[in-house]
Amino acid sequence: MDEAAYRDARGAINRLPCVFEKALLSGSVVCAQAGRLALAERESMVCTDAEAHANCRTFHGLLRENSLFALKLSDPAQRMTHALEMKLQCGGLRGLQASLEVSGAAPDVAALIGQALERYDGLAELPYSRIIQGVAAWQGRKRTGRDS
Repeated sequence: MDEAAYRDARGAINRLPCVFEKALLSGSVVCAQAGRLALAERESMVCTDAEAHANCRTFHGLLRENSLFALKLSDPAQRMTHALEMKLQCGGLRGLQASLEVSGAAPDVAALIGQALERYDGLAELPYSRIIQGVAAWQGRKRTGRDS
């Protein structure tokens, strides 16, 4: 299956794709609102709640906007590599977890964002300077084998 056909089929089947799909598929986080979807031997995540999806999209956008310097990007519209998106998602959610002082190995995305909305007047009011520390500190797994 070519990539364009895959993207078209995925868009037709998955109307609410999970905003933090990469972090979920990596096992860094969990989400009570996420469901798994298999298509063409690939796995993707679907959001089961429209309100949670909107909150995640808003947080992701604000996180990206506030993380440009930490990610060494100059243009907010610039397409991100997989590694940078992983850094943004995993590090950003870990930073949010730390700023809310929530413990646990794999935080629940919807629960974290819900707690943030309860504590602050809106997602724009979050302590992004502290959250971005999580983005800057996050490191993916190291390559092993011949590539190292």
